[in-house]
Amino acid sequence: MRLIIIYLIGTLSFLNWGSTGHRALAEVASFYLTENAKKKINEILDGETIVTASTYADDIKSDSRYDEYYNWHFINMELDEDYEDTVPSEKGDVFIAINKCLDILESDSVTDSEKSFYLKLLIHFIGDLHQPMHIGRYEDRGGNRVYVKWFGRNSNLHRVWDSEMINGYNMSYSELAKNLPTPEKLEIEFERDDVIGWVNEIHSYTRNIYKDVSSGDNLGYEYQYKNFPTVKDLILKGGLRLAALLNYLFD
Repeated sequence: MRLIIIYLIGTLSFLNWGSTGHRALAEVASFYLTENAKKKINEILDGETIVTASTYADDIKSDSRYDEYYNWHFINMELDEDYEDTVPSEKGDVFIAINKCLDILESDSVTDSEKSFYLKLLIHFIGDLHQPMHIGRYEDRGGNRVYVKWFGRNSNLHRVWDSEMINGYNMSYSELAKNLPTPEKLEIEFERDDVIGWVNEIHSYTRNIYKDVSSGDNLGYEYQYKNFPTVKDLILKGGLRLAALLNYLFD
């Protein structure tokens, strides 16, 4: 029986949760993996943990051999759109990427090295999906061109949500993972079609983030106080959903 888990409750590059956020999300997932899943993941990753693997897809950005995966980290959507309303990018997006990874990991005809590569990508892209500015507008590059001040320093809206709110608390990934809300429900059936619902759900957060901030705003304590609970909720939700997918694949 498969245990599926869910939670109910200025550069111009597309960033992500930052290493702390990605690792915290993967740490949450590690708490809820079945023993079978843990064993199979350990074999595929040759002993590497999903926590250390969670930043791999960013680590390879500096290598031009992996340029084809650049667009897999995000989706460009207008605020009034659901994913079904968009014309998917020919270069891919994070929804396409997650499904591609799932296809490969469910296949019996791929090599061990391919499985390891795409498992690392999947771990990372579930994290990217749960950072709302990864489902942002094309014209401002997911908030990278919404220039703001963060405690008086030049920044942008994407970066604030990627890392600056997290870094402001000065916690390690393990401290952050242990200080997230308690999930209300842990077991639910998972279907591949659920991923598109996740995209549309996270995009509802994106809409609210854009509504609350304008270029030139000086953000600080009040913004962090109001929004850091959302950051924590999304890291928890992403971690539990990552565990759900990994248990679905490997239990």
